[in-house]
Amino acid sequence: MSQNHILIFDTTLRDGEQAPGASMTVPEKVAIARQLARLNVDVIEAGFPVSSPGQYEAVRRVVAEVSGPTICALARAVEQDIRAAGEALQGGSRTRIHTFIATSDIHIDAKFGDDRFGKTLREKRETILRMVDEAVRYACTFTDDVEFSAEDAGRTDLGYLCEVVQAAVAAGATTINIPDTTGYCIPSEYAEMFTTVRACLAGRDDVILSTHCHDDLGLAVANSLAAVQAGARQVECTINGIGERAGNAALEEVVMALKVRGSKFGVDTRIVTRELAATSKMVSVACGFPVPPNKAIVGRNAFSHEAGIHQHGVLRRRDTYEIMRAEDVGQEPEQIRLGRHSGRHGFFSRLEKLGAQVAEDQRETLYQQFVELADRKKEIYDADLLHLVDQHRLRVTEPHYRINAMKVSVDTTGQPQAEVQVYLSRSGVIRTVQAEGEGPVEAIYRAIDEAVGDAHELISYDIHSVSQGSDALGEVTVMIRFAGTSFRGSARSVDVLKASADAYIEAINKMEMHRTEEENVAFVGRGIIESFQ
Repeated sequence: MSQNHILIFDTTLRDGEQAPGASMTVPEKVAIARQLARLNVDVIEAGFPVSSPGQYEAVRRVVAEVSGPTICALARAVEQDIRAAGEALQGGSRTRIHTFIATSDIHIDAKFGDDRFGKTLREKRETILRMVDEAVRYACTFTDDVEFSAEDAGRTDLGYLCEVVQAAVAAGATTINIPDTTGYCIPSEYAEMFTTVRACLAGRDDVILSTHCHDDLGLAVANSLAAVQAGARQVECTINGIGERAGNAALEEVVMALKVRGSKFGVDTRIVTRELAATSKMVSVACGFPVPPNKAIVGRNAFSHEAGIHQHGVLRRRDTYEIMRAEDVGQEPEQIRLGRHSGRHGFFSRLEKLGAQVAEDQRETLYQQFVELADRKKEIYDADLLHLVDQHRLRVTEPHYRINAMKVSVDTTGQPQAEVQVYLSRSGVIRTVQAEGEGPVEAIYRAIDEAVGDAHELISYDIHSVSQGSDALGEVTVMIRFAGTSFRGSARSVDVLKASADAYIEAINKMEMHRTEEENVAFVGRGIIESFQ
C-alpha cells in the first residue's frame, strides 16, 4: 500500500449500529453495504457474528452479496468468537478478522478481576499478552488479513501498549488499531501515542496503524486527523458519525478534511465523494436518526446561505464562503435559503431563476414586502415568492377597498367577534366596523360587508397549505356572486384568518372593477347616442 493512501474502514454496520435505537435489519445492512461499496470504502466491518444469529447472518450475507471492499468481522480474543467470525466470512474473496482485548488498567480491573487471570496487575497483563498471541494466531488460520485492537488504548500505559502491539504483530497481525474507545484523548496526546507505537515497531513498515475514535468530547474527527499526521494509514469511522454514546468519527468529515486540506496532509483516499450525501440519507433512514441540518458535509444547511453578505458573495463567486463544491459530495449547489437575514441580491437572484420579472421601479417595494414576510416566517420557499410577486402586481393598481387593520377574538362563552378597518379609495374614508358570526371567518366577512356598505353572496370558501414547514403558508380561495357573475379572490398568509380576509376583499375589488367597467361602458354609450341626437 502507498504511504500516501489512507484506508477507510467503515464500521457503520457494527459500531454504528450499537448506538441506542439504531438497530438495522439484515436486508438494510446488505443494502447499506452495497452503497458503501459504491462509495468505495476499503473495508466494511459487517458485524460481530458471535453476538447474535442476526449479526452472523448479516456478515454472511454481506460476504456473499457485496463485492469490492474487504469484509471484516469483529471477535473478542477468545476462540469461540474467532471461530464464529471465520465461519461467517467463509467464501469471501477478501476477508478480515478483527480481534480485540482490553489493555487499560481500568478495563483490566473490571474485566479480568478473577484470580484465574492472575492475582496482581502484572500477572493479569501477562495473561492478556498470551491471549493476544493465541487469538491472533488462531485468526490467521481463517484469513491472512488480521487486525488487532487494544481496547481503551487511549487510557493504556504506553509501555504496556507497546508490549501488546509487539505481541500481536509477532503473532501475525497486519493491522494494529489504537482506539480511543472512550473519547478521552486530545489530538496532541493521541498523535504522540501513534508516534510511540510506530517507534516500537521499527522495521515493520508493512504493518498498518489504524485509528478508531469516539466523540465523547467532540474530538473524534480531530483525533483521527492528528493520528494520520502521526503515521496512521487506516481510519475507522461511521457514516453520519453514529455509534456508541456520542458516536464515532464521521466518515464524511474525515474524508473531506483529507481532500480539502490535501496539501496539508499529503495523503488521499479512494472514496467516491459524490456518493456521500446519498449514503448519509440511506443510513439515516435505516437507523431512524435524522441528519441535523447543520451537520458538516451532508447536512441540509451545509451549503446553504441566508445572510445577505454571504449570499451576495456566493452568487458572485462560490469559493468566497464555500471551501468545497456541494456537487462533489452529492449535495445540490447554490442552496440560497431566503429568510430574515437575506439581502436583495439573494432575493432577486432567486426570483430570476423562477422566471419572475419585476420592473426596476417596483423592486424596492417588493423587497420590503419580502422582508415583512420573512419576519413572520422562518424560511421562505419558492411558492411563497411567486405568491408575493403575484400579490405585488395586484397592489400596483389602486384597489377600491383595502384592509388597514383587523382584530379577531374568540370566546368560548359567545360568538367570535371581528373588527376590521377598511379604507375606501374613492372617498378616502376609513371605516371601522365590528361584527359577530358563527365562526371567526364569518365574523370577518360580515364586518367587511358592513364596512363597504354591501352584502355579498359567498358561493365557496376553500383553504389549503401551499408550502412546507410548521409555519407554512395557507392559501384561501373564495368565490362571490353579483348580478349573476362570479368573482374569485385568493390570498396566502401564515395567518389563515388574514388570508381569509384578503381573499374576500380581493374578490370584492374584482367585482367593483367589473361594476366600474360596466358603468364606463354605459357612460360612453350614452355619450355616443347623445352626440347623434
